[in-house]
Amino acid sequence: MIKWMTKLFSSTPKEENTEDNMKPEVHEHQKNNLKNVSKKYLIVGLGNIGAEYVNTRHNIGFKVLDFLAKKEGLSFETVKLGALAEYKFKGRTFLLLKPNTYMNLSGKAVKYWMDKENIPLENILVITDDLNLSFGTIRIKPKGSDGGHNGLKNINLVLNTQQYTRFRFGISDQFKKGQQVDYVLGEWDEEEKAKLTERLEVASEIIKSFGTAGLENTMTTFNGK
Repeated sequence: MIKWMTKLFSSTPKEENTEDNMKPEVHEHQKNNLKNVSKKYLIVGLGNIGAEYVNTRHNIGFKVLDFLAKKEGLSFETVKLGALAEYKFKGRTFLLLKPNTYMNLSGKAVKYWMDKENIPLENILVITDDLNLSFGTIRIKPKGSDGGHNGLKNINLVLNTQQYTRFRFGISDQFKKGQQVDYVLGEWDEEEKAKLTERLEVASEIIKSFGTAGLENTMTTFNGK
């Protein structure tokens, strides 16, 4: 009798103790917002605006995005702090951004569009040139220093972090002492031009892979190639 009375008064209705009732309610619009954020990517190509810079080594970020846009029939629209094109692929949305702030203020455009589109840091890919890699060599890294690159330096400063993915495209360092600026802001030579289209094709695949296969798989597949 005592055991029965103890059991009776100590028991709690089942519905009050279930884990489901202890979880916060997530409304449908909240689920949709989380879903959309995870499938949206900001792809930033670094470069300088102006016709005189179009075919220069320093503008490889713009070049990659222009190549992908032309291949997929996309158009860039002039927007705040840059030019933007939207690319849909396998359920993902890629926002292709070419900042118009000039290289050393690139972070301003990255931060603005990252916040405006509610894109998480891990879904950002920044494409830049790299003197320390031979022509066309690809290096994808999840973080790192600016390596002396003014565009990355400003992005690091504005975002207050180095924890974002960067896609470095090698332009080599075949210049004489004191001629680095002329080399970087110079146009591709004939040998480089002949090989550039194939490298741009690979770069386009990297962008798609970043959003669909993930960073680790993309690094494994493309780094050093």
